[in-house]
Amino acid sequence: MSGRDLHTFITNYRAEDVEKLTVRMKNGLGSSKYKPAEYKRLQAIVDAKRLESDLIGLKVQKTRCAAKATKESSILRQHRQVWSRVCPRLQKAEEKADNEIHDFLEQIRPNGRTDTAIFSLQEYGLLLKREREAFRIATVEPVHQLKDDLCFRLSEVQHQQPTAHRSNWEQVIEQINFVKDQQDDITAKLHAEYLALEEEVIGLGLEKYLMSTSDNLVNVEYIPEEVLDSDCPYPELKASLIQAFHSLSEWYQSRLQSLQDQLQRTDRFCGWRVDDHQCFQFTLSQYTHDIPNNRALCMDMLQRLFPETTRQELIEHERVWDWQRFTQAQLGVVTQQCQRDQEELLARALVTLQEARNAHQEELELHRGRQHQQDICSDLRQKLQQWRAQQEEVAKLEAAIAARQQEEEEVRLKREQEKEAAIRSQHKEKVRQFYLTQQKRREMLEQRDQERLANLRSVMEEQARRDKERVQFRADMLQRRREEKEAQELERRREEEEKLNRLEALRNQVGVMAEADPERMMADTEAWRSRHLHVKEFDLQRPLFSINTYTDTQIVSDPRVRVEQALRQAGLHHSQYAKEVLSVITSLKPPRRDTKSTLKF
Repeated sequence: MSGRDLHTFITNYRAEDVEKLTVRMKNGLGSSKYKPAEYKRLQAIVDAKRLESDLIGLKVQKTRCAAKATKESSILRQHRQVWSRVCPRLQKAEEKADNEIHDFLEQIRPNGRTDTAIFSLQEYGLLLKREREAFRIATVEPVHQLKDDLCFRLSEVQHQQPTAHRSNWEQVIEQINFVKDQQDDITAKLHAEYLALEEEVIGLGLEKYLMSTSDNLVNVEYIPEEVLDSDCPYPELKASLIQAFHSLSEWYQSRLQSLQDQLQRTDRFCGWRVDDHQCFQFTLSQYTHDIPNNRALCMDMLQRLFPETTRQELIEHERVWDWQRFTQAQLGVVTQQCQRDQEELLARALVTLQEARNAHQEELELHRGRQHQQDICSDLRQKLQQWRAQQEEVAKLEAAIAARQQEEEEVRLKREQEKEAAIRSQHKEKVRQFYLTQQKRREMLEQRDQERLANLRSVMEEQARRDKERVQFRADMLQRRREEKEAQELERRREEEEKLNRLEALRNQVGVMAEADPERMMADTEAWRSRHLHVKEFDLQRPLFSINTYTDTQIVSDPRVRVEQALRQAGLHHSQYAKEVLSVITSLKPPRRDTKSTLKF
């Protein structure tokens, strides 16, 4: 039963009690069986019941708050466990980055006497170190000094009266406010430096180097200088090679352009602010798949970090970010494929050009005619077309392999479906055979029951005939007995009348003649008055309802109840440890012997 249902039940119960008391009061006004109603006592009872219901409602509210706090503490404990796993990893990464920077600064050496860049870099490193030390002195040292001062003052105040040094407390508050103002000024200064540095980076145009696109990785319109500047004796062959590079560039340019268009639909931070998006990425990186219940914990942490953002908006932002990462990965894959195909085409073109040069050299050496030159050109063109055809065939084969795999998967699914259909048909046939067997069995049982019923009916008819004769015989005997009893009753009544007549004659002889006094006859006796003298005072002290069970004090005094409440508050009442502890604890009083069960399981 929930807290609301319990409160409704108590309210209805209290209303029913008030209604019953009101009815009794109304009936008491018109009847002499009830005493006059005492409104103050009834009002006190109603107030007590109302106070009791309010206390129960407060207990229910307290239980709800405790359950909510327990759930919140459990979630926070899981978040702390995740952070305890992530924090050492981040610290190691920070140490590794610092060590790499330090090693880099130590390994670099000047190229000569005129190379002063390395000395400027070292001076800049020392400047940063001095600024970091100055920042620590300006921010951390005042806080530590304030902490030591407050600890010293607290140790002194513990042995003195609190009101004796009111001015000292005002001085401490002023000191704390001064440290707070100092920290706020430093934070504002750092924020201003951060904004100025960000504007400087934007002004220098360095922001474009942060974009992880494939435009800076490969030039899809690239035509090697070895092909453009090659000394090819056949212009048609050179034009064909250049056209092959153009065709390959156009094909990859279209693919890259489509991926770029998909990336241009949203910005690098998926429509959020930079800080919010970075916080979102870092939170998702913390809750990896090896963490139990990582999805629920991640969404809970995101809702805590972004309280103004709904769960649907968080999921939509995660989906956009995943799509953006997938598109960037596709850009990288397409870029690698473009580089690979360009290298293969360049190698093939260089081989073709070398073959053309060798063929032309042979032609010059052998002084062959024009016809042989055209044959060589056609042969080389055919080889190039064959290589193109091979490339197209490779693409078609890859598509055919993918289609064949899809068909094989569909055939496998169809085969599994047919297998499942055959198994279901076998099951249906078995069920039908089972039902037929059951039907035959029922028919045999019904036939046997019909024969048994016919035999029993013949036996019962014979028995009914005999019973009818016996009933008639007993009815006759009962009639004779009834007649004998009536005769005896008439004799007894006659004797009673004679006895009453004799008693009436004796009563008339010894009767006392007295006056009629109905008031004295209906009045209370002295014994009744003395016995009911203190009933009114006793009824006022007696509770409204009698209790036939244990009180709350008796229940709470049982150690088993207290241990169970402690385990429930700790969230261990369903564990094996709680079962073992409760099985060992015994009650304060041993159970009575008559309450022990004699059944053995």
